[in-house]
Amino acid sequence: MALGSNSERDMKFLVVEDHPLYACALESVIISSMPGVQVVLASTIAESKTALEGGSYALVLLDLWLPDSNGFEGLIELRMRRPSVPVVVISAFTEPDVIHHSIACGAAGFIPKSATKDALVRDLREVLAGNVPMPEKYQPPPTGDSPETEALRSKLDFLTQQQLRVLQMMCQGLLNKQIAHELGIGETTVKAHVSEILRKFGVCSRTQAVLGVARVPRSADIVMGLVEDRGRPLQLQGARKQLIS
Repeated sequence: MALGSNSERDMKFLVVEDHPLYACALESVIISSMPGVQVVLASTIAESKTALEGGSYALVLLDLWLPDSNGFEGLIELRMRRPSVPVVVISAFTEPDVIHHSIACGAAGFIPKSATKDALVRDLREVLAGNVPMPEKYQPPPTGDSPETEALRSKLDFLTQQQLRVLQMMCQGLLNKQIAHELGIGETTVKAHVSEILRKFGVCSRTQAVLGVARVPRSADIVMGLVEDRGRPLQLQGARKQLIS
């Protein structure tokens, strides 16, 4: 459902794009087509994190490849910084695996840079309405188990039920404090679980762990299935439930 201009009035969008000409073009299209929307520009993930700390945003429009970010890492960082703010990827790279990984890492939609002005505005309004716009010709990856899926399953087998729940929330972009609240445990306990997850995954950061999960098609179903197999399914108390894929 498209939102009218009255609903959009006083909204603020953050556009994260390192090419000045394209950034200004996006700003111009949004302002002319969505009266009342304010656009803030950032050219790096660092600038965007500073902007998010200093204001309330209706959505973020993010280019994946930036000077201080390697692909999906910036997307995950922004999702972790502000889980409640939808991040929409806009990219010239429209290969199916790029689209899939964007959504798997928490993007609220994917817009090709080749999109028309009308299509761009329509998709932004779809995001504001709670939908997930995708390129028309996008086809999800096949459901059969790949070597990557088998590798993920083998790692998940070493996690306890509580560690699986923590990993699930990490992939949803929640911070340790939020995870502690949802699970009813101490933040120190959450940190211990995160450290164990990183050790068992053989990675050094939670971003690498989330990327490792997000690369696998339908990883949300795999993790949820293991949680259910080992006990009561995870029930979120306050955070918005979002699938990994």
